[in-house]
Amino acid sequence: MKKYWWKEAVVYQVYPRSFQDSNGDGIGDLNGISQRLQYIKDLGADVIWLNPIYASPNDDMGYDISDYQAIMADFGDMRDFDSLLEKAHHIGLKIVMDLVVNHSSDEHHWFVESRSSRQNPYRDYYIWRDPVDGHEPNDWHSMFAGKAWTFDETTRQYYLHLFSKKQPDLNWKNPKVRNEVYDMMSWWLDKGVDGFRMDVINCIDKPDNLEVNGMPLPHNGKRVHEYLQEMNRCVLSKYDIMTVGEMSHTDPEEAIRYTADQRHELNMIFQFEHMDVDQDAALGKWRPQKWALSELKQIMSHWQVQLDQKGWNSLYWNNHDQPRVVSRFGSDDPQFRALSAKMLGAVLHFQQGTPYIYQGEELGMTNAHNFTSLEDYRDLETIGAYRELVTERHVLTPKEMMKGIAHSSRDHARTPMQWSDESNAGFCAAGVTPWIGLNANYQTINVAQQLQDKDSVYHFYQEMNALRKKLPIIVYGDYVLIDPEDEEVWTYLRNYENAQIKVIANFTDREVIRDSGEIGNYRKLLGNYADDTGKVLRPYEVKVLYQDSNKA
Repeated sequence: MKKYWWKEAVVYQVYPRSFQDSNGDGIGDLNGISQRLQYIKDLGADVIWLNPIYASPNDDMGYDISDYQAIMADFGDMRDFDSLLEKAHHIGLKIVMDLVVNHSSDEHHWFVESRSSRQNPYRDYYIWRDPVDGHEPNDWHSMFAGKAWTFDETTRQYYLHLFSKKQPDLNWKNPKVRNEVYDMMSWWLDKGVDGFRMDVINCIDKPDNLEVNGMPLPHNGKRVHEYLQEMNRCVLSKYDIMTVGEMSHTDPEEAIRYTADQRHELNMIFQFEHMDVDQDAALGKWRPQKWALSELKQIMSHWQVQLDQKGWNSLYWNNHDQPRVVSRFGSDDPQFRALSAKMLGAVLHFQQGTPYIYQGEELGMTNAHNFTSLEDYRDLETIGAYRELVTERHVLTPKEMMKGIAHSSRDHARTPMQWSDESNAGFCAAGVTPWIGLNANYQTINVAQQLQDKDSVYHFYQEMNALRKKLPIIVYGDYVLIDPEDEEVWTYLRNYENAQIKVIANFTDREVIRDSGEIGNYRKLLGNYADDTGKVLRPYEVKVLYQDSNKA
């Protein structure tokens, strides 16, 4: 297997709006991130992935970009970004930007021009269609509720938006659009950024005939690979960078086509299959279902085995679009929270792939259980889903919907970073109102407390990251699942050059007995209990065992 720096790296994701406010307006900003770079470095991360910081009217928290080469005023200006980049590089941290080019904002000058007349030179930068029998060209629904088409009175046509109506989709069939995107990417890379996370990048190719009902929303269209190979030729191959594509509805076979070395497309993708195990077939995350450990293991293990030697995995539990993993697959009961946070961290980080830590994950931050009404939430998707499923379609009762939101809303990941037990959790000054409410448990779950506690979730993550730099097996070893049908314990092996790691994780809140086979030359690399009780696995216990026959 070829070795690359991005395979060996640990990525720390920063959601700028919620990370650190430096100027007292209740909104996190670039200078706030600069103040916290050493914290990220000390954790053992190598790369920071920034959610969008570009100019935006903020309909979808920055994923609606009005100028790709300017900074959102809430976050600072380009001097602040240049300073952040310089400081990060100075201490050995790389910066990866979010690239959002499936769509722009409707306030981007391209779209302002495009909608002004059918003859405008920018008209074909977006996807316009005539009405069909007086209504939308097809029956697509937006991923944010409502129709995926909006009628524009000026030119009497519909434009396509897979997301909000303020996020019109770009027309990738137009080579001018692609060249604009490639020029913009080169501009950022010449500035010194270290790569891109590409938002919904497998949606960029739309079917030729859009006047057909019953089609699925576009994913992995026939020309996506062609576009990414062109992007690689024109831009990516000219820099030593890291790329990851967000790609829902993608299986391992397709992922290999995106990530295999010889394909010259991307380094890795984010897939979503493991994020669907607790979702309802009809209503998705808004009607969460009981999940089975055997299914979660099967999905993630399939990706491990299929991509080995052929592509590359990204490893994540959390991001800005997902609820907190401790509340989802672990336990946020104070008795078990830290144990389950460490257990989930180890199960993920000892698999093959590049691990991503979402801000606060290294503390075991939880869902915001103090958010009890819709008014507590800010997320466009959450509010739109409530309107559609409760107010308009009456599919769910308000109580049922609020239960789904309490489990699944993206805002659980977006509450302010919990730096201390002081007012506003150290995110912003006392007396300032943060842009979104704080999680009420910040007084007991925060950075200041965990830095002092050698047994904290933070120090466990720090130790995992240090081990990754010492032991190549963690990065490059193969993966073997043990006991796939076990609904309580996840056990797997990693093998590499006569060394072996065994990970054993109890996903329950009670003791279970398993013969984990650590007799012999195994030594315990890491665990979330100080001692070892052999075959008895305590609640949420994880053990990472290691043997190296070269050193027996």
